[in-house]
Amino acid sequence: MKFPGQRKSKHYFPVKNRDPLLAQLIQQPRPTGTWICGIDQTLVDIEAKVEDELLERYCLPKGNSTLLEETSAEALYEELRSRGMICGQYAGGTIGNTVHNYSILADDRSVLFGVMSRQIEVGSYAYRYLCNTSSKVDLNHLQPVEGPLGRCFTLISDNGERTFAISKGVMDQLHAEYINKALVQGSSALVISAYLMRAAEGDGITQAAMTAIEYAKEVDVPVVLTLGTRFLIEQDPQFWRDFISQHVTVLAMNEEEGLALTGIEDPLLSSEAALEWCDMVLTTAGATGLYTAGYAEDSEKRETAHLLLPGAIPEFNRYEFSRPKRRSDCDTPIKVFAHISPYMGGPEQILNTNGAGDGALAALLHDLAANTFHKTNVPGSIKHTRGGLCYSSFSQICKYANRVAYEVLAQNSPRLSRGLPEREDSLEESYWER
Repeated sequence: MKFPGQRKSKHYFPVKNRDPLLAQLIQQPRPTGTWICGIDQTLVDIEAKVEDELLERYCLPKGNSTLLEETSAEALYEELRSRGMICGQYAGGTIGNTVHNYSILADDRSVLFGVMSRQIEVGSYAYRYLCNTSSKVDLNHLQPVEGPLGRCFTLISDNGERTFAISKGVMDQLHAEYINKALVQGSSALVISAYLMRAAEGDGITQAAMTAIEYAKEVDVPVVLTLGTRFLIEQDPQFWRDFISQHVTVLAMNEEEGLALTGIEDPLLSSEAALEWCDMVLTTAGATGLYTAGYAEDSEKRETAHLLLPGAIPEFNRYEFSRPKRRSDCDTPIKVFAHISPYMGGPEQILNTNGAGDGALAALLHDLAANTFHKTNVPGSIKHTRGGLCYSSFSQICKYANRVAYEVLAQNSPRLSRGLPEREDSLEESYWER
């Protein structure tokens, strides 16, 4: 596993870098690997620039997300293709993007549960999905099904507003027996999206997700939930508050989803409110940057060396150098917050906002898995004397997640094609040293 984030200071990571003299005297076991598991609705993202007239003709509310029947979806696709309006087709899905990005960043294994067309033809949606997924993502446990994968049309209006049209295909037909219990319980985290909880009657993906959650909770594997879209959350916010409280360890959301969940517009305060239901929160807030929030042990808190920031909670980043912990693992838990503005002010030209949050979550998952990896291979390290949910501090996770989100914003695809550069092309190396 690669070390999460870029740092100049000396760290005992990766764990195979040991004292050369001791290595000659003591036979060291090979490092034990780790992985994360994800469950997703396997689909392909199709981006196109359209006029409002087309949206009206297909009854697609502008700026909203709508389910399309297969016949309408096929007609829409053929029109977009024949008129040359398609500007990109990418492997998609919130969790598919996240586990792919995780494997690119960590150069390590992840496992994806979902469905895959039994018959795959060159150039088909299933073919595109496989071609655009990292070889480090273990797809051997996908359930074979008859029929096409899902399609998510991202229709971009002249003013840049995005309208989503989703054709389900067979993406919700995952059955619980295809969830491998040993893989889930041996993983560093189970990552799911809110979309999985809203499958239609007769589709099995919701039950499959709940089965995986129960497997994870049996052995205290962290369950990570990304909310996906505010339109889904605002239909029944109380359901999601109860669901998070019962099942979720880490919550990822943007400011709009935070408002739908908590009723609070300020992303800092909505992150604080969400801590009543989970142990850690990652909130992306567009041009404002992103926030991390969670718990630390009062006796282990570390004050920041950065400027104290004003906000709805005065000087909220005072203890951002602390490591995240589960609230139940703290004798005297305190709430800790961190914030960072967009990396280098954001890209000069934002090519794609679809997937930036998935990239930020992948960075957090990398740090969480790195903690498990290090704890397994160096159990005597002082870092693990009192335990911790992640390897790094709230502040460092903010920087890493922010940097990965920038990389996604600066490209067309929501999936990374390479990890972060070993040495930044810009002169902003002080970013990693702060």
